[in-house]
Amino acid sequence: MTRCRILHSADVCDFGRKYSQRASIDYVSCLVAWHYGKAGSSNRLPVFRLWFLFIMEGRGSAVNTPARRPVTRRSKSYGRSCVEAPSYFWQTPGHLTVLRVPTSRGAAKSQIITDKVDPEHIALLVKNEWKLCYVTPLHGFRHTQLKSYSKHLSAFMVAEKQRGVAVEVGLEVGFTVTFTALLGMAETEEDAETVFIQIQSKPVFAAAGDAPKVVWRGWLTCVNGDPEYLRSLPPDFVSLPLFCTSGPESLTALVKSWFERAFDCNFGSLGLNSTTLNWLAALWTGCHPTSNIRYLKLAWRMPTQPPLDVSYTVNPQDAWGLWNSIHPEESTEDRIEIKDVQSFMNGLETHFFRHFKMYLSAGTLLKVSTALGSVHLDGKIKIGNSEYITTLLTLLTECALLKMPT
Repeated sequence: MTRCRILHSADVCDFGRKYSQRASIDYVSCLVAWHYGKAGSSNRLPVFRLWFLFIMEGRGSAVNTPARRPVTRRSKSYGRSCVEAPSYFWQTPGHLTVLRVPTSRGAAKSQIITDKVDPEHIALLVKNEWKLCYVTPLHGFRHTQLKSYSKHLSAFMVAEKQRGVAVEVGLEVGFTVTFTALLGMAETEEDAETVFIQIQSKPVFAAAGDAPKVVWRGWLTCVNGDPEYLRSLPPDFVSLPLFCTSGPESLTALVKSWFERAFDCNFGSLGLNSTTLNWLAALWTGCHPTSNIRYLKLAWRMPTQPPLDVSYTVNPQDAWGLWNSIHPEESTEDRIEIKDVQSFMNGLETHFFRHFKMYLSAGTLLKVSTALGSVHLDGKIKIGNSEYITTLLTLLTECALLKMPT
């Protein structure tokens, strides 16, 4: 595997000083790995790996939002920011446009969700990778009937297996299904409490003392859902629009099939878009002063033949410096706009172009990850810790609501 020479920090400083004579600049260091080759190919070669300086001309500024905004479908205020006080998202269909944040951000602290949710329940959600789906409102679903649902789903799965439905977990005696309400996840009176589902099985040849093995996990949630939409539902319907799964697709299909028969609902894949990933990159970076994000990694795929993958690993303090230059921490402005997010991403892309003469905007942003979590364009998420889980679930709940057919 070949590697080009490394551009040392002294060379970078000389490069920066030359530019500083011509423009008012800030510096952001970033480690870039540029991989060339087809996705999944075993002969992908790193063309180069080097340290360089981003040069930022001028400083961005937040743009004020009019006090009165035009009403659009599912336009609303809801959600939580990276701090204790509530924030609000406004979206036109499919596009997040504004995030309200408290004005006293300097003294703000991260939301401690374990103060109102059992830490053991939170532990069920973090560290796993989840595949996202949306689900339409459930007819006749009752949180008081979870034990009954556990028995019914378990019996349904056994019956389907006896009918010849393939299950990708080996030879099992049977399935044990557990429904659990994660009380405290709901943020508003309209939100339904989160429901966690766990499936265990015990192999035929397991020893008598062996514990059942967890083979599948999933959960349905609604965090800061559109209050207008939730109030419009008939009394017999419960909306838990975001469905997250971890486990074999065959078991996911069985669970979905049972829900569709029992509650007259429909599921669909929840793919995300680059705009959602941009928002999370900016929001997680903005959380750095109160919770060390440790790194900011972004991955693009360029439309070349063969495909060209570009990945960043940005120092968290440098990423925060860039974000703070656009949306200063001491600012009294109480909102973050899509223009702030676009300026943050455009800053990274512009300086990449200056060094490599390549427009990242021509490619597709595939993945964003920090210590707080990661998200992939194909609808996969991983929650790194519980500190800002409400922010993440608020945004994903909105994505699920917007994705549902009307």
